[in-house]
This record gives sequence, C-alpha cells and structure tokens, in this order.
Amino acid sequence: MTVMQNWPSGYATRTVSVIQGEYKVSADAEVVLSTVLGSCISVCLFDRVAGIGGMNHYLLADGGKAEGNSLKYGAHAMELLVNGLLKAGASRANLEAKVFGGSLMSGRFDYIGPRNAQFAIDYLKDENMPLLAQDTGGAAARRVNFHPVTGHARVIQTRSHVEIAQPKPIESPNKSSRATNAILF
Repeated sequence: MTVMQNWPSGYATRTVSVIQGEYKVSADAEVVLSTVLGSCISVCLFDRVAGIGGMNHYLLADGGKAEGNSLKYGAHAMELLVNGLLKAGASRANLEAKVFGGSLMSGRFDYIGPRNAQFAIDYLKDENMPLLAQDTGGAAARRVNFHPVTGHARVIQTRSHVEIAQPKPIESPNKSSRATNAILF
C-alpha cells in the first residue's frame, strides 16, 4: 500500500493504473485510479451514494462506423464505463463526472485533444450527467489520480508542453518542464 503525497489526509491508497484504451471501476476505499494524459481524455464517473466510481482513458473522440467498437474511441469507452458502473451497483441517476486531458500536444495532430474534450462534455450533457469539474485543454501533459469511492481527483500538470513527435534533449532539473503542484478537484 502506498500513501500518496498531497492527497487528502486519512487516505491510505493503492494505485491502479488505467492505460490508453482501458477503463476500471472500483468500490474499494483504498484504491486510487491513475492515468497519464496528453491529447487523450479521461472521464471519471462516480456515484457518491453507492460509493463506487470508475475512470476511462480514450485516444480519439470517434473512429467512424468501421472502428467504433474499440475502447480507444470515446463513445465506446463511455458506454463501457457507464455499464461497468451499473453492473457494479451504481445508479445512473446518481452518476457525476469529472473530465481531464485533451491537451493540444502538437499542431501536427489536427486538434485531437480539444475535439476529445468536446466529445466528453457533449456526451455528458446528452446523457444528463452533471460535470462537476474539468481540467482540459492547454498544452501540458497531466497525471490524474481519482478516488472512485469519494470522487476526489488530483491533477498534476507539467509546466510546458511535451512534444511527442520529436525527442528533445534531456533538460536540467531546474528547467520549466518540471511538474507543478497538484490541483485537487
């Protein structure tokens, strides 16, 4: 068990990673779901009454009809997350959301990040799920930690964007690419 720094006091947590194209659901008070995002989106849904929540991580808003049944696409990732929560005991009427990611990591990727973020916001609105918090856009990568039982989230952003397409030289520890302090949502 790892105790996370800058996390609300009293939480002894075990971190469970959610990688690209995955979703996870948990009602375990000692679990924190964690992911790293660039242009991808993570939607965190939770039912505070039932004490259960989950996180997904999708790469693209829409894959078209031919590729729509993949977790890397928003619509499919959202449906699987919602269905996973309902199977585990959550009530659709109680689901609340937080959305993270959607950075514009490079102009060469045709605004994938902002489109991913807009898809999540539109989906939640269409499904009448309240969006309680979001940290989207910009040009920074993020690490998101989400406590599914309470809905608490922590986001750590880098100060400057990360160029994925071209490797950069290693910077000294005092350069601007270091992470900022955590933001709690």
